[in-house]
Amino acid sequence: MRPIPRSPKPPLTFSGGFPSSDDLVETLLAGRTLLAESPDHLSQVVDVLESYGEVLDAYSINLIYQAEKQFLNPFPVFRFLDGDHSPAKIWRHLLHDRINFEYAEYCQKAMLWHGTGGLDAYLDSEAFAANCAAIVAHKTRRDPLLAALNPLFPQFLSELIRSAATTHALGQFWRVMSDLFLDLARAERDGRVDSIAAVVTFIKEGLVAAAGAPITYAVEIAGTSFWVLPPEAGLTFLVDVAVPYVEAVFLRGTPFLGTVSFNAQAQQISPDQAQFMYGALYADPLPTMGSGIPPSLLMQDMYRHLPDRLHRTYLAGIRGAGDVRVKICMTFQKAMFCVTNAAIAGTFPHPLDSDVPAQQAANRAYAAAWAARLCVARTDCLDDPG
Repeated sequence: MRPIPRSPKPPLTFSGGFPSSDDLVETLLAGRTLLAESPDHLSQVVDVLESYGEVLDAYSINLIYQAEKQFLNPFPVFRFLDGDHSPAKIWRHLLHDRINFEYAEYCQKAMLWHGTGGLDAYLDSEAFAANCAAIVAHKTRRDPLLAALNPLFPQFLSELIRSAATTHALGQFWRVMSDLFLDLARAERDGRVDSIAAVVTFIKEGLVAAAGAPITYAVEIAGTSFWVLPPEAGLTFLVDVAVPYVEAVFLRGTPFLGTVSFNAQAQQISPDQAQFMYGALYADPLPTMGSGIPPSLLMQDMYRHLPDRLHRTYLAGIRGAGDVRVKICMTFQKAMFCVTNAAIAGTFPHPLDSDVPAQQAANRAYAAAWAARLCVARTDCLDDPG
């Protein structure tokens, strides 16, 4: 089994080698890391994930607030304030001195639109439709506006409930990931994590530990509680939320306004959502800070929470702070490959050291399916910077 080919020091942008599908299969089956081992990679990945963990904490709190306190609000003007309507909070919001919760909404809408996995299957079930009917009947008796809208647009409120369910589930997912990334930073400072392999193992163990955690969601309307995602739905963290999130945000994503033509005749966007390659693992590291480019919002949020060590590293590099958000984007992409690496390692159908031919074949097929998608991603960022 040969290692992923590595290239020498890259210049300002990625210029490493693109490993083939076969190389990636062998790397995954051997239990090696996708990202090259180096002290620079270790410090950057840990620090950017610490920053990301701080941002995800705010995202998680806000998404759960929206799903529980802004439920079936057709005009949620103050949804980003987390219930704090003080003049100072509103003023800071207007001055944009705040977390960009629009990016969290982008991820939620991507999950809702692509609709993969167990969560989406439940949202299409008769049980969910029955829960929606009970909620709508109770809500419309007390809300004249919604009572007027419901007959005119019969699916409108059900779609809002579907969106709220995805919002709450993503908030629960990010709660776990925020704690995991902040724990990772503490583990690296304590010396318990000292390599990229240890980073991947730490994240994998965290994902596996949370794998069976139940995903449930209830709302209260006029003193009456209603299940949206009940315990009997059997939804769990890893299979029903984490995997669909990776599919929707890491892999598929959505094309950004202003970067490709939405004109059907131009045929720049595939009509098959399964063929989308706009996710984090495919993205060019160019956060333009222009309107409609969601990752720019995330890079800005992470910039506000950069650990000092990573900030000093960026300032010491070429262009200093002039391209700091591009540098954050590049480091973040490396980190997302580590998270993907951990997710793959934690979901192999059989142990990698199995000597049963059928199990080895199943593992190889699983690795090949991932490699087919990853070999056309931005794997040129995986090289050792030297």
